[in-house]
Amino acid sequence: MSPSPPPRSPASPDLPLNHVSVQVRGLNYFFGKGDLRKQALFNINLDLHRGQIVIMTGPSGSGKTTLLTLIGALRTVEQGSLQVLGRELHGLGHRQRVEVRRNIGFIFQAHNLFASLTAAQNVEMAVELTGGLRHKRQRAVEMLARVGLADRVDYKPANLSGGQKQRVAIARALVNHPQLILADEPTAALDKKSGRDVVTIMQELAKEENCTILMVTHDNRILDVADRIINLVDGRLESDESPQQFADAHAIKALDGSMFVM
Repeated sequence: MSPSPPPRSPASPDLPLNHVSVQVRGLNYFFGKGDLRKQALFNINLDLHRGQIVIMTGPSGSGKTTLLTLIGALRTVEQGSLQVLGRELHGLGHRQRVEVRRNIGFIFQAHNLFASLTAAQNVEMAVELTGGLRHKRQRAVEMLARVGLADRVDYKPANLSGGQKQRVAIARALVNHPQLILADEPTAALDKKSGRDVVTIMQELAKEENCTILMVTHDNRILDVADRIINLVDGRLESDESPQQFADAHAIKALDGSMFVM
């Protein structure tokens, strides 16, 4: 039997649930079984507040994507407490995790667009998950217009640039107005201008929708969009700082709100 969730840490005072999108307490995670069992996350304690953009950084293999997928209900929580949008994930079955995922927007580096569908049809698929069949085309077109693709709604991915495809992915993630958006390396395959455009759109829409964005990245050029920066090293949360504190600690040049950190 899995251990019961631990008591909440006094070092991180709880806020009212309407101010917290994600609350993590004493979270551990393991890969493998028996002699091959290896711990990937160690005693993670973390709150993500409504309206914040939080960047999670750290070396490759440090557990960033593992933590992101646990928060996204893509993996099973076995030890500790993980509450997402007010719902405890520890002990949930597959169907219940699917229900949680319907309230989360996912953005991935690889876009994950269907090549045979237009931009609008790719976004419409997300609307269909919520049963909004009647107005799915209208909602998809409106969201694509908000991310600057009003003239590309009927284009297929093969006829879109990398930045445009990522904008379609953002529109798909946001069309249902989720309270939580999880992004895994959303700018890694983009050039400077496309990357800046993508994160600026995410920043604007996060504030408009008052949703939380958790973004995993190795890209120091986008630190200035963050409200907080979490540093995960070898499965342990080592720091939780403002962007300027992070830049100072890691000898990164001064942040400029209009440019990438170089």
